[in-house]
Amino acid sequence: MGKIYIIDVTNRDGVQTARLGLSKLEKTIMNIYLNEMGVFQSEFGFPTTKHETYYLQANLELAEMGVLKPIHLGGWLRATVGDVKTAFKYVPGIKHLNISISTSDQMIQGKFLGRKTRDDIIQMMVEALEVARSLGAETVGVNAEDASRTGLDFLLKFAAAAKEHGAIRFRYCDTLGYDSPFSIYETIRAIAENVGMPIEIHCHGDLGMAVASSIAGAKGAIDGGQDAYINTTVNGIGERAGNADLVATVLAITKSKGFEGKYELGMPIDMSKSWEIAKFASYAFGVPIPINQPGVGANAFAHESGIHADGVLKDPQNYELYSYTELGRGETELVETGREICAGEYGGISGFSHVMGKMEVEFTSEEDAEKILELVRYANVTAQKPLVEKELLFIAEYPDIARKLLTLRPLDVP
Repeated sequence: MGKIYIIDVTNRDGVQTARLGLSKLEKTIMNIYLNEMGVFQSEFGFPTTKHETYYLQANLELAEMGVLKPIHLGGWLRATVGDVKTAFKYVPGIKHLNISISTSDQMIQGKFLGRKTRDDIIQMMVEALEVARSLGAETVGVNAEDASRTGLDFLLKFAAAAKEHGAIRFRYCDTLGYDSPFSIYETIRAIAENVGMPIEIHCHGDLGMAVASSIAGAKGAIDGGQDAYINTTVNGIGERAGNADLVATVLAITKSKGFEGKYELGMPIDMSKSWEIAKFASYAFGVPIPINQPGVGANAFAHESGIHADGVLKDPQNYELYSYTELGRGETELVETGREICAGEYGGISGFSHVMGKMEVEFTSEEDAEKILELVRYANVTAQKPLVEKELLFIAEYPDIARKLLTLRPLDVP
């Protein structure tokens, strides 16, 4: 049987969320967490956007250094020849791409205003795909935006053309969260059986079914004889009502009735990192974790009812489907209630040395400490909040990479 792989799109779809965003350092730390968890690929940004250039290059350097391995780092761009050429101009070392174009009649008419036909859409996609491969892309996935409102006949034709011209995956985008688990299963199974290529499932939560539709789509792909790649975001953060949540999706694959032991992950996911990555995403985005969030919400393992409390104390499996320890929860969280020294954008060497000393980081000289402090100051300027321990340790260990992450490309630089 086929396997299920996770492609997290927090650093692409998540950061597109209205009123939210991440600094380049925060996006890098997110990639490190995703790599530690065992996620197959991070859609790590936009290689056609100038202010992403140094961040993307820096993360590819981290991959070469072995810091971001084995995770794949994939860029997202429109399926146009111009975007592909720009991507390789700004980020020559990029190896994995997803190219995207709208396929529904609604969007072909509503976005292109009658200037494009279905045949034009396929031709644009094929031309962009061929240029990407000729410029050195090792893998190219092809995205059908608004696939859930696209007729099956055209989806089959579109996906078949993508396969014929060298795409390694077809991404089925439920862009508006329109699909149900029942409809997406049937559609994706038909594509898998008729086209014969691995399928990505990209679902949104406008109707509250992003996780359910994602695993139903994965089941359809596997039942149709192909591998499935589910798109997720950490804490489900994404445009409008969000995307399929990373932790909830993996829990559904590994714990739900009828899925557990039958439809399996192609790469093991270390769920003990769940609590840590969820907390980091909440802090970085400035969005509290919902109290009832599966696995990582404050009430996910809280019991007040007498019957529940009695039952869970006798045997946790009475009222808990999985253990909090599996998700890396259970430690006591300590909060400074007295004197607290923070390393901020206006901090000095004494306070900074104190903060780093608490993390058992020592500097060989005051000059080295000053060098790292200056980077920390700039990182605070871009994030506009104190850095967490993992960020401080990253800057101390990889100062040259950090400098690149904190450098924005001026608009007048070609």
